[in-house]
Amino acid sequence: MSHRILATAALALLGLSLAGCATTDEYSSLPPSAKHPPGGAPAAPTTVVIPSTQLPGAEKLAPAEFADLLDRIRVGYGLPQAQHYAVEREIEWYRSRPDFLDRTFRRGSRYLHYIVTEIERREMPLELALLPVVESAFNPVAYSRSRASGLWQFIPSTGKHYGLDQNWWIDERRDVLLATDAALTYLKYLHNYFNGDWYLAIAAYNGGEGTVSRAVKRNAEAGRPTDFFSLDLKAETRDYVPKLLAISRIVADPAAYGLQFEPIANQPYFGIVDPGKQVHLGEAADLAGISRDDMFALNPAFNRMTTPPNGPHRLLLPVAQVEPFRAAILSEDGAQRVASTAVAPPPDTRHRVQRGENLTSIARRYGVPVATLKQANNLRGATIHPGDTLVIPGVPSASPDPVAAAAVAEARPDISAQLPERQPAAAPGKPRVYTVKRGDTLWGVARKHGVTVPALASANGLSSKSQLTAGSRLEIPGAGGATAPAGESTRMTYKVRSGDTLSEIAEKFNVSVRQLMSWNNLRSSSSLRAGQRIVVYVDPRRINGG
Repeated sequence: MSHRILATAALALLGLSLAGCATTDEYSSLPPSAKHPPGGAPAAPTTVVIPSTQLPGAEKLAPAEFADLLDRIRVGYGLPQAQHYAVEREIEWYRSRPDFLDRTFRRGSRYLHYIVTEIERREMPLELALLPVVESAFNPVAYSRSRASGLWQFIPSTGKHYGLDQNWWIDERRDVLLATDAALTYLKYLHNYFNGDWYLAIAAYNGGEGTVSRAVKRNAEAGRPTDFFSLDLKAETRDYVPKLLAISRIVADPAAYGLQFEPIANQPYFGIVDPGKQVHLGEAADLAGISRDDMFALNPAFNRMTTPPNGPHRLLLPVAQVEPFRAAILSEDGAQRVASTAVAPPPDTRHRVQRGENLTSIARRYGVPVATLKQANNLRGATIHPGDTLVIPGVPSASPDPVAAAAVAEARPDISAQLPERQPAAAPGKPRVYTVKRGDTLWGVARKHGVTVPALASANGLSSKSQLTAGSRLEIPGAGGATAPAGESTRMTYKVRSGDTLSEIAEKFNVSVRQLMSWNNLRSSSSLRAGQRIVVYVDPRRINGG
């Protein structure tokens, strides 16, 4: 059954009332990657089933009868829980970062009810509903160095295998419904492939079934145990299963770890509407009576802030806004507003191959898949020559697409903010300066001044993990010259690569060097260094040709 058929069934269930994957780099690097406990080789793990919850009479409740969605998740646990030092390590990391958990579950509250419902429909363990905590921190636009994207972090090839379209208009790896369906379909396949071993299935979701299968085979041939904890896997995959087990343990009994989760309403957060025609997300948000940020949070798959001319046009909206939106879009005024924002597809452009270029670098420049380039130019292999002319399908000739370029350049929204936001222009004047006090941390100072940690670190030439010294002075970004452009803008961060110049970065995002210097309080065009994160504001109207 195709992913679209499955998704259609899910939509019918909801009605109108309501890898090949890789973790994001920023997230996967968060917990320490200690390989062994003190004292040498790891002790053999003990696998036991830990009670899901102690809720009185919980097993007698139907899914809809739970007030708190987290209670519904707890009683649906089905994974064995390993008593292993790696799990305890990850528990300690989460336990010590309640702010991270708070932000993550606040974002996840939009999507969890749907995810839980789909997992229950497939009769799978509900710990899997927490996998996006590990994958993306419930960031629907998360993007990794391996080009994995979305809540479930599909890389392009696996996404394509599971029917997730990726083109100039849309990236269905970020589609909440389709990507969830694809992820659960993939996990169920892996569970069957590994003969019902969920640990191996989950590890393969991160590292690939071939990688895990080969590790199992090596151990079997050497006469060693073939359980997950006995396998020789790369660090990211070795830590992946313990991360999920750790967050599952914490959610099962937060009080045991000195934590508390805000209840999540056990009811659909969103409903589904198909207006049947192209709609700009900004106009749709206005017609629905919600913010554009909220609209994008539920519909992050659209690359152009608009549905494609030929569809799909399906939108997710908060349940209470479904009917108001339907009424508004059917009105004469609403129909005119929608028609006025229609976006035509761009013409194909031509690219003359330069010395040193290859298909991969050209695809990255224009934000199109290599496979698309090969198909458009009838190429069987990857060989091209200087002087060749390539057709770049569906990309404006003026410049490469800023959104695609941003993704390729790893310029994804900051993990502490996660979603694009409309940035108010700061009042003119001198930049704010803060004098560090004893006990201050980057996170605490950032929170106090309403900025993100990466933005604060970048403005002061620090890393996100830097320790602060009492008496030192920090510039607070967003004041003085570091202002956002007028109108609507999407705030992104870009990680400077070796050899980057401000002019090259400005060209990527279709902004000026002067703007980049102003937004980041840079005193000269040469004040860049590899690894530095700089702020970039992209106007959606310019992205969409408006």
